Amino acid sequence: AKHKIRVIFDHRIAGCTPQAGDKTAIQAALFDRAPFDELGTPVVASEAREALRVAARIYIDASYEGDLLAKAGVSYRVGRESTEEFGEEFAGVQPPVGLIPVDPFKTPGDPESGLLRGVEKDHCKPLGAADDYTQAYNFRYYTTSDPAHRAPFGVPEDYRAEDFELVGRYVEYLKQQHSREKDLRQRLIGIFPGWKNSGEWNYQRNSLISMSPVGISRFYDDGDVATHVKIWQAHRDYLSGLQHFMSTDDRVPEFYRKEVAALGLDRRPHPETAGWPHQLYVRVSRRLAGRYTVTAHDVYNKTEIEDPICLAQYGIDVYPVRRIWLKQDRQTLVGLEGKMFVGGSRGPTNQPYPIAYRAITPKPEECTNLLVPVCFSATHLGYASARMEPVFMICGESAGIAACQALKEKCAVQAIDQSAYRRALERAGQKLVWDPVTDRPDSGMGKSADRYSMAELLKDCDSNGDNTVSQSEWNEAKAPYEWLFEIIDISKDGQIVASEYQVFQKYKAKHPDWQKRIKITGLK
Repeated sequence: AKHKIRVIFDHRIAGCTPQAGDKTAIQAALFDRAPFDELGTPVVASEAREALRVAARIYIDASYEGDLLAKAGVSYRVGRESTEEFGEEFAGVQPPVGLIPVDPFKTPGDPESGLLRGVEKDHCKPLGAADDYTQAYNFRYYTTSDPAHRAPFGVPEDYRAEDFELVGRYVEYLKQQHSREKDLRQRLIGIFPGWKNSGEWNYQRNSLISMSPVGISRFYDDGDVATHVKIWQAHRDYLSGLQHFMSTDDRVPEFYRKEVAALGLDRRPHPETAGWPHQLYVRVSRRLAGRYTVTAHDVYNKTEIEDPICLAQYGIDVYPVRRIWLKQDRQTLVGLEGKMFVGGSRGPTNQPYPIAYRAITPKPEECTNLLVPVCFSATHLGYASARMEPVFMICGESAGIAACQALKEKCAVQAIDQSAYRRALERAGQKLVWDPVTDRPDSGMGKSADRYSMAELLKDCDSNGDNTVSQSEWNEAKAPYEWLFEIIDISKDGQIVASEYQVFQKYKAKHPDWQKRIKITGLK
């Protein structure tokens, strides 16, 4: 409004046309008019085909899906790269984790009866191999039990309780493992509503089953409109069906059935769509195959970038890509494949790393007037760290500055004067270089590095004020990491003291993959 910019809603990209005589430049972008439905879900049929034509000299694709870059014929990636392609240690297929003895077959014990919905057969590709899977999507949503603000989740038209049989069997397993109602409730929350993150519900990665239909996001990545709508709707139906199942199935303890039945979507954050979020949380989709590819090596600060436009800092954060079954020691197990959080919220080096301008620009032989600050050029692992909205916003500002400069210099976006561009970014307040000597990082989420001190642990856990942490105090505050206590308690006296906790934190800093390693080697 301040700059009198017209904002147009309810349209989606339908195609684009090249400039006459120059197939590497977009002349116009074409949009269908296609308003979302009353619950915020996209629709297949548009109200008007190519109802809007936008002609410009420079284009910026700032979407989560990268639809414009695809329509422009620019190269892009989907799925997971192999370990060999970029030399990334944790790339490609990974060992399944969180294995649970839950029977995955329609008729228990009978593989010939077929698999329950929500679990799939392993594709048997070797560890480190590439595939077309990508990490799970979900809605990030708010709930309330207050009738004044509560909107019903509803029940999908095609709801079938048998589609949630795996959930029921997992609930039975949890009941066997946790006799205390308080402990059991925490695990049931992990299934539905999930993990509470800053007031909203998100995926609980430590639960075998949570509020997302794991395994179907790969179809969204490079899908057409009909596929996008189908996958979006499948997420909505899964969430509403899960809420109904958890509030009605007899295997769910009565106390929790009543708690879930009282919950609805909170209308207040999204009153226009009856509480449903306006956006499916698309963690990763198409990724530009540009002039530079952000990889795990960038995240580890092992690269030199001469054209930085942004600093990023976060761990390699991958939610599960598959839920599979396997046989191990004659036992049938179900587990999650692909999930990892290497380095945590601070990242593996506790130090920001730069995003290159080349990563937001296509190869010049493919397109010369397009910038891609969201679906930028990255591997699955590189994007898993850099895929944060602050990074998107900073890259977006940098893309806008680059667009203005390309217009001023009357050149391709790849050919702008890099020295002038850097000065423009610095005038805008961008921090482009991190000096570990003079710059002090925080621990992520705006919290100081003291977050991981013994003093902070005592604040979280020391309920009796004896300046140590007992097994019961740890279990109360650190679920589901109860298993860690015995490892940190080096002296085996049933108490964690400052020196032991310091050893643990040093181990974490030294080994970004500490959660995987520590179970095998301990604190060695």
